[in-house]
Amino acid sequence: MRTATIAAPEIRADMMRLKQERNAVILAHNYQIAAIQEIADYVGDSLGLAFRAQETDADVIAFCGVHFMAETAKIINPEKTVVLPDRDAGCPLEQSCPVPELEAFLRENEEKNYYVITYINSSAGVKALSDVICTSGNAVRIVEAAPKDRPILFAPDQNLGDWVAKQTGREMDLWQGNCYVHVEFTRESINRIKEEHP
Repeated sequence: MRTATIAAPEIRADMMRLKQERNAVILAHNYQIAAIQEIADYVGDSLGLAFRAQETDADVIAFCGVHFMAETAKIINPEKTVVLPDRDAGCPLEQSCPVPELEAFLRENEEKNYYVITYINSSAGVKALSDVICTSGNAVRIVEAAPKDRPILFAPDQNLGDWVAKQTGREMDLWQGNCYVHVEFTRESINRIKEEHP
């Protein structure tokens, strides 16, 4: 359970003033601490938040998350200004698939004519090199609908790709990327938590 102090009243007042002056909407990813979530207009997962921003008349989106989340919000809201409060906010999964490395891999394996399926938690540059983008919720359907006459490269999340391959029976080449936070979620750790908190 997350423990964090509530935002100081003067900081909260400054935030609300700036939000109003700039006609901004504040989005906070689920992973953010409570002090940030409490000042947000919306809290949720990255893609859902980008769509929530689309429903607003805000001119500015302040995305309290990581780079790929802000980029996705910009893709979905091209007419809005998107700011990322922490310019160093990175994601290990996104960083595990740099654009130059994926470009080089696809060039070196051009004869394979890969159908590239990319998990949405990736950079805009990686998305641009892809045939289709998936979420964890629709990855099975996307893989099932992929052309049968082309090999699939699933990027960047090897764990999601491995799970989807098992669900679909479709052979895929997996980019060797992951997020160390997600790797720590093992069957044993989740079962232990379930036992402690039935």
